[in-house]
Amino acid sequence: MTTHEPKRALKILGDHPGVAAVKFGTPLLAFAVVLLAPTPEGLSGEGQRALAVMALAVGFWTTGGLPMAVTGIASVILLTLVRAVPDIEAALYGFSQPVPYFLLGVLTLGLGVQHSGLANRMAGYLIRLARGSPRALYVQMLVSFAALTFALPSASTRGAILVHVYEEVMGRWNIERTHPLNKGVMMAMGSLNRLGSTALLAGGITPVVASALIGDFSWTRWFVLMALPFWSILVVGGLAVFLLYRSGFTGVTGTQGAGEEEPGPKALTPPEVKAGLIAAGTALLWFTDFAHGLSPAVPALIAMVAMLLPGIGLLSWRVFEQDLGWSNFFIIATSLSLSGALVNSGAAAWFASTLVSAAGSLADSPLLLLLAMSSAAAAVRFVMPNIAGYLAFIIPVAMSTGASLGLNPMLCGLAVVIVGDSVVFYPAAAAASVFIYQRAGISSPEVLRTGVIMTLVAVAVLFAFALPYWNAIGESLTIAAA
Repeated sequence: MTTHEPKRALKILGDHPGVAAVKFGTPLLAFAVVLLAPTPEGLSGEGQRALAVMALAVGFWTTGGLPMAVTGIASVILLTLVRAVPDIEAALYGFSQPVPYFLLGVLTLGLGVQHSGLANRMAGYLIRLARGSPRALYVQMLVSFAALTFALPSASTRGAILVHVYEEVMGRWNIERTHPLNKGVMMAMGSLNRLGSTALLAGGITPVVASALIGDFSWTRWFVLMALPFWSILVVGGLAVFLLYRSGFTGVTGTQGAGEEEPGPKALTPPEVKAGLIAAGTALLWFTDFAHGLSPAVPALIAMVAMLLPGIGLLSWRVFEQDLGWSNFFIIATSLSLSGALVNSGAAAWFASTLVSAAGSLADSPLLLLLAMSSAAAAVRFVMPNIAGYLAFIIPVAMSTGASLGLNPMLCGLAVVIVGDSVVFYPAAAAASVFIYQRAGISSPEVLRTGVIMTLVAVAVLFAFALPYWNAIGESLTIAAA
């Protein structure tokens, strides 16, 4: 090794040896403690080992001690080595699921929109509408998260398209990638965008899985119950993110670097028309899933093929290989493998039951009991990056516990949906967010900080807005008064 190589290695691990030691030592220590501790009653050996590997992965995803995709792949290997899963096929469970391929499709769709020039056109429209005000641009973006849900219900699709649009805006305004304005916009996009989707029953995995677990809901009933809570969290969370990055919204005007007034719109080009038609056709397939029953991954993959078809599409295979951001695929697939290991080993059920059942001593105080359930749900969400896995275990436990203690089981189920789906604790926890955080250079500690704040926001909205609202429309928290 040359004299320069140690410095290079130190730069990779962190500029300060102490920081590097914490980033690497903390996840390894958590892994060792969970792995070597006495096995709790009711938890299998496989479950304990799965929890140990999850602790390692969450640690590295939180501290940023390793690249996120490397952490995920290493975790899959560890699942096999410590025998948390029966074989390598089980460890690679996430790679057989549709979600990573759904992500590939929507990322390709977004890339095609960018290369067609349609993202550039949309950016020009936003710049004209904002009239040089970063704050106006930010408010427009928050409104679009809810408004665009009716046209593009998938948060991943919206994110894959909007990230290119707002990158174009930042480029025209000469805003650097690390500037607080860019980070604030991208943090909001990664952390708040999906809140618009969950307000609709057709808005993605969360409402579909949750509604099936809680009970039969019509589109209208789900919207009536969940639109106010989730859109309230979107507003309050948007304010919180703005305050976190407020320095980026001052001293910046949309005219810097422009040199001239933004030109008016021109006629659509053939590539823009192609991109628009492919995006519209994909959205139509998602909206009509009740008729054809296709998984959301199928229209996404159709869009990917359409974007890559010679003579029809907009992307070459070389561009697809170089610009897609393949680490996102591995992060999501491996996080699903980890969640599958927790579920199949019984660790997820044990963890959720232990946390929520501890709230039984608060049976005399419905509000405190719901607060305890919400806190337990946040803890479960922290160790379960897959939202479907989280919902599958926390909803039945919360509903059965609430019903046995005199609470409205449906509201208990809705409450843990609100708490769990409103937060992202680390980039790998959400398919709709991971590629946005990576493109904006947002660190894992920044995501964790925002996740903690959003947890407080979600709980505050639940108690200050959702419960009174539900009561006003005839859904009381307690069974006796219902």
